[in-house]
Amino acid sequence: MRDFLDYYYGIQPLDVTEWNGAEGFKDDNYIYFTISCDQKEIIHMEQAALAYFLYENDYSQMTIPLPNNQNEWYTLYNEKYYLVLCAEKTPPVKQNSQGEQLAVLHAIGAGYPYEPQTISSYGQWRPLWIEKMAAFEEKIQLEARELPNNYYRLLMDSLPYITGLSENAIQYMQESESESRFHEADQGTIVFTRYHGQLNQHFLWMTDLAFDHPARDLAELIRYKLLEKEDPVDEICAFLDDYQKVVPLSIFGWRLLYARLLYPIHLYDIIGRGFLTRQHGMYDELKDMLERQTQYEKRMRYFFENAGVDSEKLQIPVLHWL
Repeated sequence: MRDFLDYYYGIQPLDVTEWNGAEGFKDDNYIYFTISCDQKEIIHMEQAALAYFLYENDYSQMTIPLPNNQNEWYTLYNEKYYLVLCAEKTPPVKQNSQGEQLAVLHAIGAGYPYEPQTISSYGQWRPLWIEKMAAFEEKIQLEARELPNNYYRLLMDSLPYITGLSENAIQYMQESESESRFHEADQGTIVFTRYHGQLNQHFLWMTDLAFDHPARDLAELIRYKLLEKEDPVDEICAFLDDYQKVVPLSIFGWRLLYARLLYPIHLYDIIGRGFLTRQHGMYDELKDMLERQTQYEKRMRYFFENAGVDSEKLQIPVLHWL
């Protein structure tokens, strides 16, 4: 890709490096990455707008797209379209805790003046969850008939359980939509498609960005803490306490956080990868995740209590079957 960068962008990199499996090209001040963008132009342009907004608000570790020599974002090369992302080599060191960092990002992101059309899920969780559940059920049953292997036998055996979890979360979300105890921190903001601590990484990838309620990021980080073997309670409490030093959660926010943790996104993510990889190596991963569900549900049973939230006093409904 050196010739590609030189010819189309006038960039002569000095060295090659790798970050998170992505090949990067370095010059004195920046690192450049190329990504394929076939069929994703609208998504990438909306993500690019969010990335530039964050970059202009002191997130210098953000990867942002560069126009080519023709002042175009997309470059046709070897019959594929590419986008070039640029990042500063030495971003500033973050001093705050992860909870405070995420709250600051959400507070800044809430100032983004537009709501994207393609990458926004704000206010759309319930219909999106219903759509995902139905689409996955149909595809699982279709592929199980075509591929009667151990992976799909396990998937078919666990499908009623996954569907039941999904329906509970959807019902809880429906009831939460009428919650009136919300405040300005509940507006849409810049988030990650799946937050797993990216703010502590060297770069923030433009392709990770989305627009949604801030509870999305809180839930996705906490989700995988709840799935860990070691007791995560102290770590989760510290994270939530630090977050709320900057941005307190409303009752509505707590309910969205709880609803998202109820919806088995972690199981759907594994199944989705199985569709793409034709199940290679997915049996063990799915089996392991299903086995962790017992611990996950036990921890969810005491989620509000461990977080220092009196759900009964605040009239926040909980699922008693957990």
